Parts: sequence; C-alpha cells; structure tokens
Amino acid sequence: MFIEPNITGGRRGWIEVICGSMFSGKTEELIRRLKRVKIANLKAEIFKPAIDKRYDEIKIVSHDTNFIQSTPVASAKDILSLAQDADVVGIDEAQFFDEEIVSVCEQLALKGIRVIVAGLDMDYSGKPFAQIPNLLAIADYITKLHAICVKCGNIANISYRKNSESGQILIGEKEVYEPRCRNCINQ
Repeated sequence: MFIEPNITGGRRGWIEVICGSMFSGKTEELIRRLKRVKIANLKAEIFKPAIDKRYDEIKIVSHDTNFIQSTPVASAKDILSLAQDADVVGIDEAQFFDEEIVSVCEQLALKGIRVIVAGLDMDYSGKPFAQIPNLLAIADYITKLHAICVKCGNIANISYRKNSESGQILIGEKEVYEPRCRNCINQ
C-alpha cells in the first residue's frame, strides 16, 4: 500500500530503531526516549506484542524493572488504527510482530509520526531475526546496543540460549538466555 508523503510543510515523521542482544538495554532506552516525549507534552502511543507477558501483560518493563504503560496488540496492523492521533509511536519487541511491522512503521512515518522501535536484531544462533533487518534498512536512525559477555567480559551481541530448544521464538528471561560475544557463543 502506497501512502503519499506529506510534502505540504507539515511535520516530518521518521523511524528510529534500537537493536541489540538481550540484556543490552534496548527496552531501557526505549522507555527513556518515550519519557522524554511525555516531558515535551507530545502524545505518545506505545505498543508491545500481546504474546510477550514476561514481566507484565500490559506494561513494557525493562530487565531493570523500569516500566511504561503500553497497549498489547496481536498484529502490527492493529497499531495503525490505535495510533491515529499520536505524535510519537513506541514499539517494543518488534521481532515478535508479523511481516507487516515494516509497512506499518513506514506508513506512520509518512503520516508525520516519529516511530521508535526496539527489538532483537539477531536470534539465539546469531542469525538475523524476523523483520528487524528490514526495519534497519528503512530506519532514519539506528542505535545498536551491546550487553556484556558472561563468559569473557567483552561486548556481547548474541542472546545465547541455555537450553536445547530449537525454535526461533522462545520467550524467556535470564533462566533461558545469557549475553555472549561471537567468540564465546559455542563455549
């Protein structure tokens, strides 16, 4: 679906992607940016995938227990109807959304909305994760965050899965994942 860009001098939208491994601070950074939006008295709509209920069914919660209210949605298209009057849209755990997330973010930006997306750029095996690479390709701004490798102390960019389950999506926390660097991923 093509949406004509706003060329009449109105507000300009853009897409910011915050990516990295688990425990790198993606959600913390998303919350920080969204709190600044609220300080600026801008209208923000915040979304998370309905399947992510790790810390709270409604709030977006970081591993450090900072949180912000959000709306859980089942599909990316739901965001379009719920974000009509927003100045800024925040989306957490974007890797869990369907392939429409890229189009949704682009449509919002073309309507003059600032879109801030956080998500894992790689899965547990170090492979590109879901639609995040496609979001990175269309993003106006990218922030790549790193955790600390639990094995050697260097920067970590992979969310190592500590069990033998093989599906790409397995929602979990510290009991299932730990940050590792590319050298320690197979140790």
